[in-house]
Amino acid sequence: MNKLMHGLIRFGCISLLLSGFCFFSAAQQVSPVKKHGALKVAGGRMVDRNNQPPQLRGISLSWSIWGGRKYYNPEVVRWLKTDFNINLLRVSMAVEPQGGYLKDPEGQEQLIIPVIDEAIRQGVYVLIDWHDHHANVNIDQAKLFFSKMSKKYAGIPNVIYEIWNEPEKVEWKVVKDYAGVIVAEIRRYDPENVIVVGSPHWDQDIDVVAKEPLRGFKNIVYSFHFYASEPSHQEVLMRRADQALNSGLPVFVTEWGVGEATGDGVFDVEKTEKWFSWMEKHKLSSANWNITDKKETTALLLPGASATGNWPLNMLSPAGLYIRSQLKKFNK
Repeated sequence: MNKLMHGLIRFGCISLLLSGFCFFSAAQQVSPVKKHGALKVAGGRMVDRNNQPPQLRGISLSWSIWGGRKYYNPEVVRWLKTDFNINLLRVSMAVEPQGGYLKDPEGQEQLIIPVIDEAIRQGVYVLIDWHDHHANVNIDQAKLFFSKMSKKYAGIPNVIYEIWNEPEKVEWKVVKDYAGVIVAEIRRYDPENVIVVGSPHWDQDIDVVAKEPLRGFKNIVYSFHFYASEPSHQEVLMRRADQALNSGLPVFVTEWGVGEATGDGVFDVEKTEKWFSWMEKHKLSSANWNITDKKETTALLLPGASATGNWPLNMLSPAGLYIRSQLKKFNK
């Protein structure tokens, strides 16, 4: 073989390798929203533009007050996208506690909007969460807030509205009546984007919801929460969710933790793996609780972790190391 032919073959091989690498890199850079598009509900499930469950897996920011507030910035969003490989971010805007939306609506909006906007720029889905346990008594403020958010983000496929985090000791009728008002307000401005409706008893009575879901609106899903190591959140709670799923109720796990319901307690890896496998089996989208550096089991960061991301592994808690590993493994 002459030198010219050898050189051409060598050049061709290198070109093929480079083109293959470029193709691989481009595939890796396709954002979750570009991949799945606008979400909707069809056949009792939340699906993407291809009518397949997107199975989003992501992380919830902590309350937008207290120790979690400092992580509400675009730098953290970018780090969670690039290092944790999230495709979903939950923005848990505090409502009732001091410094929350009821006392400081402008301050809370100015805090969360740059985070939401960065999630959109990063091509990930974002849950706008009215993080309230008593939303039914704050309905006027919730209506005003979601009116603003739905006007601002109407038609942007990244955005999902979560209108009541963890209703406490109220009947489903109370939650349903509240949802009817807030969903109608959102639909005045945003007719399509998915809306998450809460379930009674800290988002655990999903089986009750399944018997009489909200009617008259499209693209509605229902929240289900669990804490994987909580003794009371095992087979009984899983059976409730199975009943709801089997009845055709679209379910979204908008919050779950590796510890117990207090946010602290033990981190039982075996129980956590069982719950994670259950979500995988049903292709459920989920957000893990939570980004804060509090000394607590479900906190993903150790005390003193940087407020702008760039966390070395030794600043992640056991929960943080586990969740990061799972997201990098499953979010392809």
